[in-house]
Amino acid sequence: MRDLDGLHFEPQKDIFFNPPVAALVEHAISRGEGTLSSTGALVARTFERTGRSPKDKFVVRDAKTDPKVWWEQNQETSPELFEELWQQASHHLEQTDVFVTDSWACADPDHRLGVRLVSELAWHSLFARQLFRRPTPDELDTFTPEWTVLGAPNFKARNTDGLNSSAFVAVDFTNTRVLIIGTHYAGEIKKSIFTVLNYLLPGRGVLPMHCSANVGVDGDVALFFGLSGTGKTTLSADPERSLIGDDEHGWSDSGVFNFEGGCYAKCIRLSPHKEPQIFDAIRFGAVVENVVVDPETAQVNYDDDSITENTRAAYPLDFIPGATPSGMAGHAKTIIFLTADAFGVLPPIAKLTHAQAAYHFLSGFTSKLAGTEAGLGDEPEATFSTCFGAPFLPLHPSVYAKMLVQKLDEHDSNVYLVNTGWSGGPYGIGSRIDLAATRAIVAAAVSGKLSDAPTRTDPIFNIEVPLEVEGVPPKTLTPRDTWDDPAAYDASAKELASKFEENFEKFRDHVSPEVRDAGPSL
Repeated sequence: MRDLDGLHFEPQKDIFFNPPVAALVEHAISRGEGTLSSTGALVARTFERTGRSPKDKFVVRDAKTDPKVWWEQNQETSPELFEELWQQASHHLEQTDVFVTDSWACADPDHRLGVRLVSELAWHSLFARQLFRRPTPDELDTFTPEWTVLGAPNFKARNTDGLNSSAFVAVDFTNTRVLIIGTHYAGEIKKSIFTVLNYLLPGRGVLPMHCSANVGVDGDVALFFGLSGTGKTTLSADPERSLIGDDEHGWSDSGVFNFEGGCYAKCIRLSPHKEPQIFDAIRFGAVVENVVVDPETAQVNYDDDSITENTRAAYPLDFIPGATPSGMAGHAKTIIFLTADAFGVLPPIAKLTHAQAAYHFLSGFTSKLAGTEAGLGDEPEATFSTCFGAPFLPLHPSVYAKMLVQKLDEHDSNVYLVNTGWSGGPYGIGSRIDLAATRAIVAAAVSGKLSDAPTRTDPIFNIEVPLEVEGVPPKTLTPRDTWDDPAAYDASAKELASKFEENFEKFRDHVSPEVRDAGPSL
């Protein structure tokens, strides 16, 4: 028996240490965890939980975390309950085959974190192997995990006091452990480690960011912030630029680096014409979650949302042609905040000052799209998720906002707010902004063509909107002109502006006067 660094299992079945991809796929199929699609990707189901379970996510509150964690956002659990469930889950795993996956988080060797996943599911192990950074054989020989993730999705807690359901996703910062039980949704694994990095890295002078990133041939780095469904993965997968990563990055004194070694892309209505790089990446070695597959041809129907809108594909970064193997690049020249505005009142693009960047970063406005969280209905919901990732922030948002402004000032970065949501009216009346137009807008911003372009000031949101963008109809740049009823636009825009200000009240005592005054004009 091999000791799992403190777990001390007494297994009745097998422990598989760092199996290769092909072996994990074979295990998953033979154990009935999944099937192969026509392109060779492993198709898996997460059953009743097809998204994250935010009401079941906890942080252990103890002497170390009590003064440091942002408890208004983070749900606390006791060390005693965590330990009780940890022991129960460990006993459960002694009765099953166990798959161990050792990985790195963070491409920068100066900041990387050794992570060990211990799971009862082969496909979860494959997910972690493809999503995190893969150690070399020599590194595996001497690998010592700094953090351990215990995954027991089939385990149901015997004592549910202190829980909100049968699921429990909890981080113990003091003892460097993550426990995930009662949910098959693999995204909990990656987002738990993202939470860990959001706690650790600011103390090392590194800004952790919920963003995708790519780099041009001249070394110019672009960052794309935004919640799930706003276009981070799609817009950063640009054949003209090299992908650094699609979801999580750090910005250190040396530059930008990826936290992961793979991508976790939404694939609902995935098109080989609109998103060819992502479409082609879904092959052997990739994992596709909750998609509908033709039983005879094994072809995936990406347009079928009968299981969930939140269909996902996980694949290694090197499945994207031209991706940056090192996961590292220089400092960011262009920052883009993506939002899917269901009200249809924000312009497709606006240039922000650094004070406005802090305001909109802290606001994190978008519309949650169906299926990204358990229990979300079919209708998009307007929401504010600070720093474009509130569920993953253990520290107060002002910590991250101050670090962002310091980076922007130091490197003279350009910041843009890009709306990938609705135009011509709100959701249900207007239409989603065309992807081709958004790509043209992003290309113009990243190229630097808009840095000194003529603009008009939006009278309500107080942001500078370019008068022209090559390849985009000028009327589209002024949302009011796309509505049939301008008065209805004015009313809706003012309503959203008031929501911005109402939401920002909780941050006013934590920011400078310049940031406080950078919001809408009411």
